[in-house]
Amino acid sequence: MAITTLDGKKCLITGAASGIGRATAVAAAGRGAELFLTDVNEVGLAETVAIVGRAGGTVSFSAALDISDFEAVTAFADEIHEQFGSLDVVMNVAGISAWGTVENLEHRHWKSMVDVNLMGPIHVIERFVPPMIAAGRGGHLVNVSSAAGLLALPWHAAYSAGKFGLRGVSEVLRYDLKRHGIGVSLVVPGGVRTPLVDTVQIAGVDRSDPRVQKLTWRFEKRAVTPEKVATCILAGIEKNRYLVYTSGDVRFGYWWARKFAPPYEFVMQKANDRFSKLL
Repeated sequence: MAITTLDGKKCLITGAASGIGRATAVAAAGRGAELFLTDVNEVGLAETVAIVGRAGGTVSFSAALDISDFEAVTAFADEIHEQFGSLDVVMNVAGISAWGTVENLEHRHWKSMVDVNLMGPIHVIERFVPPMIAAGRGGHLVNVSSAAGLLALPWHAAYSAGKFGLRGVSEVLRYDLKRHGIGVSLVVPGGVRTPLVDTVQIAGVDRSDPRVQKLTWRFEKRAVTPEKVATCILAGIEKNRYLVYTSGDVRFGYWWARKFAPPYEFVMQKANDRFSKLL
């Protein structure tokens, strides 16, 4: 019952208004998927629907909503299931980002990271996976975490709270859903050239500081395109891969962290010290 092709499959994608979500929607439509899209950005979502339509793809249903709002996700799911039945693929792509050290992060930063990046996907899982199980056709669940869900990256405590949590949910569901023929993929991107690069909140840091701008430039130079990430996601579904890497540095970093813990901890501390000098 594994998903070996997206042709004719009903696919939900959150965060579809831009970045990875939009690129994944376009790529999935190109492989014949029937799309169900959502994002908090109504204008961007409409643009994605139009882009998919012009390319000959099919968006059967779309609605702007905040995935951290459980009632909104519930109403969205109920309407889809009433009209179209259960889905085949559920992709949790939507996410936001905020960085900073613990003395600079505010409660709103911590709360938003958990509400959107962890509870948002959980809301989607709650409302879309049980009907998938009941349908008995198998399927696939995709959760987009981050390199910050695998590694202790500097200034990422709040962000990692959600992304490590999503990794834990995914690892358990990987085994729990296998008996239902539902595969699980955990996507762990490193740098990706999306609008988040310019909008990420960095608590306690002046974004106009030349040193910060230099780090941003280095990040963008190494970052991959959303289209590259989308290709990796779809390959992960069709090949039923659990960990989906989008760049070799994250793959190496996670392997190194597991195999060589002491040097990993040393380098993480040095990286943190270097970032702290910016404060």
